[in-house]
Amino acid sequence: MNKLLKIAVGVLLLGALVSVLIFFGKKNAKAATDYKVKQAFTTTIEKKSVATGKIIPEDEVAIKPQISGILQEIFVEEGSFVKSGDLIARIKVVPNEQSLNNALGRVKNAKIQLDNIEIEYERNKKLFEKGVISSQDFNTFQLNYNRAKQDLENAESDYQIIKVGSKGGVASANTHIRATVSGTILEIPVKKGDQVIESNNFNAGTTIASIADLNKMIFEGKVDESEVGKLKEGTVLEVTIGAIEAKKFNAKLYFVAPKGMNEQGAVLFKIKAALELDSTYVRAGYSANAALILEKKEAVLAVKESLIQYDRKTEKPYVEIQTEEQVFEKRDVVLGVSDGINVEIISGIERDDAIKVWNKATLDEEEDEEEE
Repeated sequence: MNKLLKIAVGVLLLGALVSVLIFFGKKNAKAATDYKVKQAFTTTIEKKSVATGKIIPEDEVAIKPQISGILQEIFVEEGSFVKSGDLIARIKVVPNEQSLNNALGRVKNAKIQLDNIEIEYERNKKLFEKGVISSQDFNTFQLNYNRAKQDLENAESDYQIIKVGSKGGVASANTHIRATVSGTILEIPVKKGDQVIESNNFNAGTTIASIADLNKMIFEGKVDESEVGKLKEGTVLEVTIGAIEAKKFNAKLYFVAPKGMNEQGAVLFKIKAALELDSTYVRAGYSANAALILEKKEAVLAVKESLIQYDRKTEKPYVEIQTEEQVFEKRDVVLGVSDGINVEIISGIERDDAIKVWNKATLDEEEDEEEE
């Protein structure tokens, strides 16, 4: 009885072992990975580049004094809107003592000369009235007298300008700083009591205030030399401002620098584009990015760029086309424009071809994006 039991147990164990071997044999006979497939599709592909930059006013005017002195009073604040001719600040003239003394000396000399010439003029006038001297001789004395009066007037004017800042003792002409254009006060880099210098041939002068029209803003950025050749004036850019979320602005490109600048080993070219504003208030100096459309093709045959493989020796692109269930063949392709996600297929495959998804990690990411 025990012998029969042992035989029965052995038969059962042998049957179980055979079943396990058959199961694993069938499993190993299947492909290690079941590859999924995707098809080509028709789409529009845009090749873009992003230029970093900032938003600045189209025209920014620096207001500078016409005379040196001490800033006595400021009548506006940063952010205030002013019209052309509005009073911005007032300067108190602090004359240079040496210049003032020289000007006073010129006034005295001119007065001495005028007194002397006036005596000659009056004496010769009487002689002319009596007919002793000719009209031509008298005209010479009269001309000298008039010149002497003009020289004294000029010397007195120079003295007044050095002393109080303007001719005639009224200082409003030069000491009152007024806006030359209408706009918003962007910056007042000086404060009451600061010494300011006039603008002249040897000095740019002290900036009292900067004024700009914030309704006319531009995007100013830089692009790489490899992309600048593809830009054309009139191209519409899509500008994103970091400080203004979930809003994009259009900007029309109107300037591409003819000369590049070397920055950290890269040659960059400055670009400018006129920003199309709506009711959104945009401040000067905002950092921004502009998307540049370098190339665009519509209704082209394309595939996901993750489906493209490259030959290790020739580095030519190819895809694997399914001929039977989980059976693939290599097919060389010619690629066109790419936006980093989709790539144009110029030749090599047809729209209905089933393309092997060889990069599983990429496939998982794409599936996650589709689910979202």
